[in-house]
Amino acid sequence: MGERASEMSHVTGIKDLTELLRRLNPVSDSERYVFCTVPEGFEGADSLDPLLQFHEDEGMTLLLKADRADSASLEYSGVWSRITLTIHSSLEAVGLLAAVTGVLADASIPCNAVSAYYHDHIFVPEHLADDALNALNELSR
Repeated sequence: MGERASEMSHVTGIKDLTELLRRLNPVSDSERYVFCTVPEGFEGADSLDPLLQFHEDEGMTLLLKADRADSASLEYSGVWSRITLTIHSSLEAVGLLAAVTGVLADASIPCNAVSAYYHDHIFVPEHLADDALNALNELSR
C-alpha cells in the first residue's frame, strides 16, 4: 500500500499542507515576465510563446517574457519575477496558496499565483523577488 500511495502522489501530487510547506523549495528564475492584455482574437498571441493565455470578457491576458512583449510593442504596467514552488502539489491541495500569499501579504509583497499540474508559480514584482524568496524560505522552515 505504501508504494502505491507513493505512486499516486507522483501522479496527483501532495495534498498534506504540513508536508507541502515543509518541502516547498521555492526557486526563482532570472527571466523577466509581464502581464499584457490584448483583444480577443489577437493574431500574434501564439508567436509570442506566452506562458499563459487566459480569456476574459474584456479581452485575453497574456503572461509572457518581457522581451517578447517589447518586440511586439505590447503595453504592460510592471515587470514580474517567477518563483516556482518545486514541490508537486495536488490540484486538490487545500491551504497552500493561502499560506504562501498570506506570508507575502504580511511582507507587503503583491503576488499573482498560477497553478499548473505539477507546480504552483508565484509572480512577484521584479524588485521584490529576493524579499519574496526569503519570506517563502522562512515559511518552509
